[in-house]
Amino acid sequence: MSKRKIEVFTAGCFICDNAVEKIKELACPNCEVVVYDLNSKCESNICEEKAKEYGVRTLPSVAIDGELADCCNDKGIDFKALQEAGLGKA
Repeated sequence: MSKRKIEVFTAGCFICDNAVEKIKELACPNCEVVVYDLNSKCESNICEEKAKEYGVRTLPSVAIDGELADCCNDKGIDFKALQEAGLGKA
């Protein structure tokens, strides 16, 4: 039986570190947890390539078996909402 691949995208901050620890705690022996710290970058640029491929927009984010988890989809900065909140207004 092949292992389930859990890919965690982080920024290397304490919030991301706490998420990584919880994911590792919840992972079963059949899970392979791989952490990509986008702040530190990877030698081969695989971090950035995978983040783009999966559509990562917020950190931390998690992909399971090559798919971004639903809880990590459609998030990220909403520039329109920021503008409505006052960004760019004198």
